Amino acid sequence: MSDKKIKKQAVVVHSGGMDSSICLALAVEKHGAENVLSMTFTYGQRHTEEIKQAQKICTDWGVDHIIVNLDCLQQITESSLIGHKLQIQHKEGEVPNTMVVGRNGLMARVASIHADFLGANSIYVGIIELEEANSGYRDCSRKYMDIVQAALRLDFANPNFEVKTPLVFMTKKQTLDTAYQMGKLEYLLENTISCYEGKLGYGCGDCPACELRNEGIQEFLDQNSDIQFSYKNKYHLSS
Repeated sequence: MSDKKIKKQAVVVHSGGMDSSICLALAVEKHGAENVLSMTFTYGQRHTEEIKQAQKICTDWGVDHIIVNLDCLQQITESSLIGHKLQIQHKEGEVPNTMVVGRNGLMARVASIHADFLGANSIYVGIIELEEANSGYRDCSRKYMDIVQAALRLDFANPNFEVKTPLVFMTKKQTLDTAYQMGKLEYLLENTISCYEGKLGYGCGDCPACELRNEGIQEFLDQNSDIQFSYKNKYHLSS
């Protein structure tokens, strides 16, 4: 940690994916780039490409960025998102083996501890309840983050500390609408990684994250065919 403590107004849990990058854009819009910190975690994930994209986005937007090591997760739990030992599987009626138990709560707590240290009164987390409904990710609900937030308020003796989840009740298409309204969508379509295999743009097309992302993009294009990005031809375009 630097010897110099830089004051911030918000910390964003930023993976380099679409949803967390939209949250970063929202935080910058509200607080100004100089008042926001992007925090990316390394935890032995299958690929590091998303970390590189998080760094690029922060450089392009003038946002301070730090990487925090949570590699201990590899020692205490197992998931196909950690390392390359397991093949990604999502059997019908079961939670996919991509789930890292408690990950979002852990990241929110770590980010919040640093936010409190920096004088920030909130963090942003890009969870969506759609992930819980579709994939059984139990830590992707507002109810879950309300519990985390309540504990943090006790930790900090600060009843006003907020875990902000601005996308939590949206569909994927609605999150893209939000980015579009901010004038950020084309950039984010080109520079974020949602794919579990670390592939930019359209991604692998098969993992649960790609399926949700690409369904949302298709729905968005059905109403906004004018937007331009490099892999637009992957989608059905109405004449």
